[in-house]
This record gives sequence, C-alpha cells and structure tokens, in this order.
Amino acid sequence: MPEKVNSIKEYIAQAPKERQFFLKKLQKTIKNSLPKDFEEGIKYGMIGYYVPHSIYPKGYHCNPSEALPFMSFASQKNTINLYSSAIYAIPEINNWFINEYTKHSTRKLDMGKSCIRFKKLEDIPFDLIAELCKKITVKEWISIYESSIKTKK
Repeated sequence: MPEKVNSIKEYIAQAPKERQFFLKKLQKTIKNSLPKDFEEGIKYGMIGYYVPHSIYPKGYHCNPSEALPFMSFASQKNTINLYSSAIYAIPEINNWFINEYTKHSTRKLDMGKSCIRFKKLEDIPFDLIAELCKKITVKEWISIYESSIKTKK
C-alpha cells in the first residue's frame, strides 16, 4: 500500500512496479467510463471518484467536509481492490455484476459488500468495470444516497 500521497500519479508511482500498468489502466478505464460530473482524486488513501461539493454541497453524511464518495480502488498487499458504492447500495447492479462477471473472467469472483478483490491482475475485467461505471449518473447516485440516509435515520 502506498504511503500518504497527494496525487494519482504519486499513488501509482509508489505501487510495486509490476502493478503500475494495471493501476494506470484501471484509472483510465474508470475515468473514461464514469458519467460526467464525477470527480477524481485521492480520497481515504486511495484513488477515488466522488460527487464534488459544487454539485452536492451537503457532502458525505459521516463527514460533510468530504465529497460524496462513489467508487475507488486501492493497491493492497496481495490484491488490487475496487470499491463500488453502486454495487453496495443497488441490489439490481449487484446482481447484474455477479451475473456478468462469469462472462468476463474465468476466475472465481472475490467480492465483499462493496469490495471486489483482484489477485491475478492480468484477469481484471476492464470492460466489465467500464460497463459498471456507466450504470448510474451523478444525479441518480445522489437520489439513491439521500433515500438511503433517510431510511437509516
């Protein structure tokens, strides 16, 4: 896991050499596939994608000074992990991803609530991740997020 960094370029540069290609490709895939208005930066020590305060001034309910998170990825000790709020919050997207994964990879899916772990980096299904990114707009994410927060209160 990279030390504290201030930029995506630094984050990738601090990762092990054999991972840098895959991290760059994942970053490019997500950035080019997410609908407009999501922003990219370092959040929670990872490369993150979020709804900026200029669009959603309320920010993240756990810490309103933070932008509303949506997706991120990290280089961990033995894996590259992708975190998707859409997979966590929207059962239809979760089910879609699980069903589609087998069409894009021969590896067993290693997934938690919002975390997808990739041990064999050459088997990361970049095309599937690109499709996942396109599943929801910023406006839709804000609506789902706000409905979820109201339900929990």
